[in-house]
Amino acid sequence: MKSSALLLAALLLSACAPLPRGTNDLGLVIERSSGSVAVVETSRRRQLARIHGLGDLSHAHVTYSRDGRYGYVFGRDGGLSKVDLLRHRLVHRIMQSGNAIGGSISQDGRLIVVQNYEPGGIKVFDADTLDFISEVPAEYAPGKRAKVVGLADLPGQKFAYSLFEAGEIWLTDLSDPRQPKTQRFHAGRQPYDAMVTPDGRHYIAGLFGEDALAMLDLWHPENGTQKILPGYGKGEQPLPVFKMPHLRGWSVAGQRLFLPAIGRHEVLVAHTGSWTESNRIPVLGQPVFVMAQPDGRRIWVNFAFPDNDKVQIIDVDTLQVTHTLSPGKAVLHMEFTPRGEAVWISARDDNTVTIYDTRSLALINTLSIPRPSGIFFTHRSNRIGF
Repeated sequence: MKSSALLLAALLLSACAPLPRGTNDLGLVIERSSGSVAVVETSRRRQLARIHGLGDLSHAHVTYSRDGRYGYVFGRDGGLSKVDLLRHRLVHRIMQSGNAIGGSISQDGRLIVVQNYEPGGIKVFDADTLDFISEVPAEYAPGKRAKVVGLADLPGQKFAYSLFEAGEIWLTDLSDPRQPKTQRFHAGRQPYDAMVTPDGRHYIAGLFGEDALAMLDLWHPENGTQKILPGYGKGEQPLPVFKMPHLRGWSVAGQRLFLPAIGRHEVLVAHTGSWTESNRIPVLGQPVFVMAQPDGRRIWVNFAFPDNDKVQIIDVDTLQVTHTLSPGKAVLHMEFTPRGEAVWISARDDNTVTIYDTRSLALINTLSIPRPSGIFFTHRSNRIGF
């Protein structure tokens, strides 16, 4: 009789216990000056917690485990931190280099790869334990190592990245992560960032030293790189560049590619079939991020100083700027919710993250977060190149 009562009590308690929470509506916001990240929830548009002790996050990036539970935070100081979004805590942290600007996760979710400025190259770690596995030094000539930029994960356990000083694109196969195999391709002068198309086929590097971009067809890398969009770069006259565009924000909407023009007050439009320029859209200032809503209907653009308190919206149908928003001082980043009903925008100098309805453009909430910069939602875990 006693055992039956105990069993009944256990069943009642288990029925009242909260179910395990999913992670697909969570995300992290970088707190640029405090070495912390804010854990946020997109469904209720709120902050859940803060996770401390992540080092120098003045330039930081986040990628996620396949299930979205763990975020891997790459700090400027070379720190690599693994955080638990459900338990709101730092799981493990290592110092893996002197200066790093980002990283990525392999297709199977087992490898974390970091791109490093100092020493130049990539390093490979076990995603579970953060144990070191291997390294590919970016030595492009005897005794010379380049800064690595534009790292992107690819199908087939491969990674593409660019070497700034070398003017090269490297393609590394980590099918055997302890014995990386790397191919080298000429890119052009000073590749400064890059992106991979959503299908994982084309890797495109922006060139700061040339009026063109370098594209590598990953289905046929044996054909080498080709220059696309000649004349795109700085234009006819050298122009001051107040902040380098982040090419990971390039947007593919239908058969069009929207990208920021270096140093110019323009967004460029190209056809993805021919890779030729079709339009230039005048905008308020020098664009930094050029991002498409998930439905591809609108393009959102933020700017370098002195226009970094504004965001402009481009209608994809008409290729015209239709709205200008003022989310706050020093807008640094934008991120769309998984289905695109809202966009979150960080305003560093106002210590706020503002949330807008993407249909009505109404301001629907404001979160107080100290010195926010990058916003990274967990649905990135299902996308190539993020």
